[in-house]
Amino acid sequence: QVQLVESGGGLVQAGGSLRLSCAASGSIFRINRMRWYRQAPGKQRELVAGFNSAGTPNYVDSVKGRFTISGDNAKNMVYLQMNSLKPEDTAVYYCNAEIVRTNWGRGDYWGQGTQVTVSS
Repeated sequence: QVQLVESGGGLVQAGGSLRLSCAASGSIFRINRMRWYRQAPGKQRELVAGFNSAGTPNYVDSVKGRFTISGDNAKNMVYLQMNSLKPEDTAVYYCNAEIVRTNWGRGDYWGQGTQVTVSS
């Protein structure tokens, strides 16, 4: 089994910062990809940040210059540093990963989500 667990969400005032963490654990052989998504009430889930095939971070336009994705391959973790937060960043943030398990199976996994609320 594989699990993704997010942490670091909370309530913050506009202009503040939060750092989200996502830890992958279980029968992991290799992590091919880790990304951050978010879903605001009444809206579709959107890709916020990830890495392209060259390992270069990519961001949705609305967070460029404010959010930074980083990873620690040795610890199977990915982080999302969120600065200059705006009320429109309020959403449940999800970690997503494509993982090859030790039994050679491959799966697309999601964490349970962590709530980020930005007050104006």
